[in-house]
Amino acid sequence: MEGIIQDCIEGNATAQSKLYKMFANKMLGVCLRYCNCIDDAKDVMQEGFVKVFTTLHKFKGNSSVTTWITRIMMNTAIDHFRKNKKLQFIDSFDKYSNEPIDFEDNIEVVNEPLSVDELMALVQQLPTGYRVVFNMYAIDELSHREIAAHLGISEGTSKSQLARARKQLQRWVNEKQLKQAVKQ
Repeated sequence: MEGIIQDCIEGNATAQSKLYKMFANKMLGVCLRYCNCIDDAKDVMQEGFVKVFTTLHKFKGNSSVTTWITRIMMNTAIDHFRKNKKLQFIDSFDKYSNEPIDFEDNIEVVNEPLSVDELMALVQQLPTGYRVVFNMYAIDELSHREIAAHLGISEGTSKSQLARARKQLQRWVNEKQLKQAVKQ
């Protein structure tokens, strides 16, 4: 891997193509977690890889290349939302938040677990602010402090968006399971 990285830094197009092919599918998945549609995800990924190749000389090896590239993709997606004013956080008066927020992890256990694909499809349906915070916290394992710094919001907003995302996902999972139970 070090040889490919060095060749990429030196501008070797073959090495850059190889690095892109090694990571493109995984990074498209990362971008899709943050974007509303596949076209936006592809745009973000393309922009992210441009950043990867122009800043690869700054990679110090303190983390894996995968982690470093993933962080670039995540930050590029967030920048994309900011630039296009698509990143909105829902306040307490909207159709998703008509119940008090519980900041604890008191999520009901469901009877039949969903597949990863089913769960990710539900996550994709969340409002953008919910989805971004949920992904950053639950999947990318950032703290509320880190999320707040990345997004330019308060830690409280991060916590409320996460709580609302979880509550909405729980509703959808329960509805889906109820429908499945009725079919049987």
